[in-house]
Formats: sequence, structure tokens, C-alpha cells
Amino acid sequence: MTTDRMYDSRGKLKKKEYERELSKLHAELVKLQYWIKEKGLKVCVLFEGRDAAGKGGVIKRITEPLNPRTVRVVALQKPTEKERNQWYFQRYIEQLPTAGEMVLFDRSWYNRAGVERVMGFCTDREYESFLLHCPKFEEMIQHSGIILIKYWFSISDKEQKRRFVERNQDPMKRWKLSSMDVEARRRWVDYSRAKDEMFKHTDTERSPWYVVNADIKRHARLNCISHLLQQIDYEDLTPDPIVFPKISEHPEYNRPPISSMNWVPAKFGENPVDDQRS
Repeated sequence: MTTDRMYDSRGKLKKKEYERELSKLHAELVKLQYWIKEKGLKVCVLFEGRDAAGKGGVIKRITEPLNPRTVRVVALQKPTEKERNQWYFQRYIEQLPTAGEMVLFDRSWYNRAGVERVMGFCTDREYESFLLHCPKFEEMIQHSGIILIKYWFSISDKEQKRRFVERNQDPMKRWKLSSMDVEARRRWVDYSRAKDEMFKHTDTERSPWYVVNADIKRHARLNCISHLLQQIDYEDLTPDPIVFPKISEHPEYNRPPISSMNWVPAKFGENPVDDQRS
């Protein structure tokens, strides 16, 4: 039950409470993973939103406890010359989930309705064609059996600016900033208009946009993961613990001395003298 003691003076969930809740959600994500694999489900989750809205952070927390063979992240680079001359949706189709797999798109085909539209990377005709055909494309992949879930991470002007400044001041995070991010700040209103128009055409009853309040990262992550778990009816198929056998004895095997191996210098701790290892 939510109490004031769970939050700090700024209304932010305390770190200890956040980690406790995230641990619970991780346990459920593992159960969902087993269910998807066992039932052969095909799950596609899109994460969209402004730069620094926290899309990558929630994707990281979703995948953290999961098997990358079952849950895959797709974050495509800008299209190649060959891809630019393909049907627009083609390179995304190649990344869609197969049976028993969940794919998380860190940005998706909605690039056309966002950055490409605002930055002039597509023509008016290409943009209008996208808005017309995107709902039909999504219906098509849903008819193929794919469960499609779309999230938009909503962030305020003030909070995006704060995160950009923080990244700029931290050498470990500065790689996250680009000239495109700087230009996006200048075109804040243009991006707002583009998002509104995108929602107008693609927020459909069959394929709705779910909007996440992303101004506080901890809240956004927990809320998004909680909602994601509610979108698929699943049961706990976690297997029982494995009983490990004893190591078979092979008296004829003579292991070479470990001193003959090229050990990495033990800057921390020390290397073993003699034990059973390979």
C-alpha cells in the first residue's frame, strides 16, 4: 500500500522502495518469459518518445533478468542506401518476433512520423503515405499473431533540459548527446505538433498508444513494466530447481599444472594455487 514514507520530500519514490518494487516486477517478467516461450507467443513492444525521455532505461530494466535468446532489443541505425530504396517498413519486418520471442524496439517505424518529419529527412508524400498506411501495417502484423504494444514516454521541457545538462556535464554520459539532440531542443514545438499528428492517425482502438509519465525515471520504469505485465495473461511456468549430478571420476586424467596457464594478473585478490578448474 502506497504511503508517504515511501517517497522523499520531492515526491520521488525512495531508492530502497524502488528496488524492492523492481525486484517484484523482475520476478514476474521471468514468469512471463517462460510463458511466451512455452506458448510460442510473438510479442512486439515499441518504445517511443523524445530524446532523454528514459526509453533506454526502462528497456534495460526489462531485459536485466531475462534470457536474451527470448527477449531481444532492436535499436536500428539510420538506414543504408539500400534500405532507403526499400519499402519503408521492410527493414522493421525483418526484426519482428518469431514464435516464443519478445522484441523490444528502442524507436521503431515511427521515426518517420517524428525525427524524419521534423528534421526534413523524408518528403511530404512519404510522410503522408506513412500516416495512411501505418495503421494498416499494424493490423497486418497483428493478424499474423503478433501482440503489438506501443508506449510513448512523455517528458516535460524542463526535465528534458535538466537531463541534457546533466549528460553534458558528465564525461561518462556525454556520448548520449548529439547535434540532433541540440537541434531537437530548438524544435520542441515542432516535435509536439508531429507527435499530436502521429497520435491522431495511429492511436487506434486495435493498436492504442499507452502514454507513460516519464518525468521521474523510477516511477516511469515501474509503471511501464507493471502495465506491460498486465497486457498478457500468463501463468507461472517456472521449472523446478535442477538436481545437479556428481562429477564423474576419471582416474586416468592428469590435469596440467595451473602454473602453466597464462593467468590474468590478480590486481584484485589472488590467483589460485591448486584446485579443480579449467
